[in-house]
Amino acid sequence: MLAKNVGGIDRIARIVIGLALLLGFFLNAEASMRWLYLIGIVPLATGLMQTCPLYSLIGVNTCPAKKG
Repeated sequence: MLAKNVGGIDRIARIVIGLALLLGFFLNAEASMRWLYLIGIVPLATGLMQTCPLYSLIGVNTCPAKKG
């Protein structure tokens, strides 16, 4: 399993943006390039799983540091 590297505001923003894009897919039934809204699956999934493969590649981590 991938390590968690998405946290806090970043996670909430991903979920909100993902849901908004998917909502656009369903509300714009007559749009010619409606399928582009399905890109919202990516931020929604990374927000829910709290892991981003791109963040892993570039070494970014927005999770709070573990205290111990």
